[in-house]
Amino acid sequence: MPESLRSFFDELEAPDRHLVLLNRSSPDPVRNLLESLLDGQPVSVSEAEADAAADDDVVALVENGSVVARSPLDELLESVLLINSDLYKTGGIELDEVALPDVFEGLDEVPFRVRGYPASNKEKLLLIIISRVIERIAVEHGTGTLRASFQRLSRIDDERGTRSVYERVAGTGVDVHVYGVGDADSLSGLPVTVHTGTSYPYQRSWFVVFTPPDGGDGDHVALLAIEDEPNVWDGFWTFRPELVTRIERYIAEEV
Repeated sequence: MPESLRSFFDELEAPDRHLVLLNRSSPDPVRNLLESLLDGQPVSVSEAEADAAADDDVVALVENGSVVARSPLDELLESVLLINSDLYKTGGIELDEVALPDVFEGLDEVPFRVRGYPASNKEKLLLIIISRVIERIAVEHGTGTLRASFQRLSRIDDERGTRSVYERVAGTGVDVHVYGVGDADSLSGLPVTVHTGTSYPYQRSWFVVFTPPDGGDGDHVALLAIEDEPNVWDGFWTFRPELVTRIERYIAEEV
């Protein structure tokens, strides 16, 4: 059994990955949006001219010299770069509408270090979106187990969008467990299992983990982030079934 949630960061296998904007025709501010999202992260952004017959404004994810994913720049703009994270808190974006472009999904097991508001309005956005993606996957399966931490349980009620998402997930056949500090009675109307505590994982962790039933085939996905210092988070997401399963087991048995 791992010693802590933090120890899972030592198992990341991410090779060198970077983004290349191909045949850019969009103005400089658009590229600046992409760079600002990844500023300070281990993922660089560059430009290149592709074959003349190729589409303009395509973003490629390159790993060890090979293109492993492509996404139109417009898709990145619509789903991430022009999105305000408050839309997820208020429910301005429906769960069925949540999507992570292929080039961002392909950044799994890349360790991110991000700041929350007010230090940054954007840095946590990818982690917020992957959280919603995991919740959407849970709804689509309609079975399996979802474990999610909130630091403060009151956030589920305070954020209308979050309350709506968990009403929907819990209304399926998914076994939903929520973790945080605070009063569990406020969530009595939700068909979820509430775990409360005041230890480090309850106060400083942010995880959303989905596993299909009985460790069977299907989507395994986890987001894990640790508040390393006030309002500064180290985080990653993974689709590796073996790693996701062990993260879920650790949370179930040790948190």
